[in-house]
Amino acid sequence: MANKKGRRRDFGSVRQLPSGRWQVRYRDPETGQLRPAENTYPTKTDAQVALTHIESDITRGQWSDPDAGAVNFEEYATAWLRDRKLADRTRERNESVMRLHILPTFGAGSVADVTTARVRSWRGKLLAAGVGEPTVVKAYQLLRALMNTAVDDELIRRNPCRIKGADRYDVPERPVLTVAEVFAVADSIAPRYRLLVLLAAFTTLRFGELAALRRRDIDLEVLTVTVRRAQAELQDGRLFDKAPKSAAGVRSVSFPAELLDAVTHHLEHFAAPGREGHVFVGPQGGQLRRSNFRDDWVKARKAAGVTTELHFHDLRHTGNTLASTAGASTRELMTRMGHSSSRAALIYQHMTSDRDRAIADRLGAMIREGGGEATD
Repeated sequence: MANKKGRRRDFGSVRQLPSGRWQVRYRDPETGQLRPAENTYPTKTDAQVALTHIESDITRGQWSDPDAGAVNFEEYATAWLRDRKLADRTRERNESVMRLHILPTFGAGSVADVTTARVRSWRGKLLAAGVGEPTVVKAYQLLRALMNTAVDDELIRRNPCRIKGADRYDVPERPVLTVAEVFAVADSIAPRYRLLVLLAAFTTLRFGELAALRRRDIDLEVLTVTVRRAQAELQDGRLFDKAPKSAAGVRSVSFPAELLDAVTHHLEHFAAPGREGHVFVGPQGGQLRRSNFRDDWVKARKAAGVTTELHFHDLRHTGNTLASTAGASTRELMTRMGHSSSRAALIYQHMTSDRDRAIADRLGAMIREGGGEATD
């Protein structure tokens, strides 16, 4: 800006320090007070060029307070996590990742101290220390989300988390069982868990969804299982039911008629009483826990002679593959599995019950062809 005589307003100045280097002083656009620039310069010319750049940034509205990012990282991260709207289990996981993998490196410094070079070094050290790649990816995603907020809060200009590919990892191909192998595992496990294995494979419900099922969720006339909630377990052992992550998670899934006898037998002998009774409970009648079920699963898997790499969740992958083989379309598979699409419209698109029945009938035919016996 110029005054009436055409002279430039006193924006700032440069001066030589006792050390011989040159310091830039400029007027803070918010306070109007002169403040020193972050760096000093070897020559007067360099300092004058720097002053010109600072003035240009302020004029274009691109200047940011270099002291803004001086806020302590741990304090900022703690407040950020506290203010986020998260499910209890998600909050617990995020707090654990923050505490174990992010704060030890960045917590003592400031938000502005987090640079791309430091992020790259931090990620490499986690991987070198043997931290699992899925955990490292989760830590990176969490740090990136935090720093995005720091950008929005104008504490920093750019998000330093700019490492290509660091936000994802290649999931190894999971094993797919044959129908005969599914029944081999089901017949090798404790009788109270036999139906758990069969429904996981032939309805593709998740463990948490199966554990949360109540008697009223199973319709023996139309042969469907309705998912209304999913069980979650906190690190302190508390169990609670929560709503599915998306609208697509609430769904009714048809099961093959060939499983009807197994379903009826289980309800008569193993399920908790009453409409609200859990379909699957432990030997003492308590709620089914993933940690307690694991030993039974491992024993059954070994007894059936199935690969030791098989996880219970792989039954869901098996069921998805079998349903695809039975002729399910992509949209039908998504609905059956409770998946939300990147295309939000697909969340609200549901296949007809007739088509779902047809898929279940085809699965039933595959059971018969595979030699599986659904009854006890």
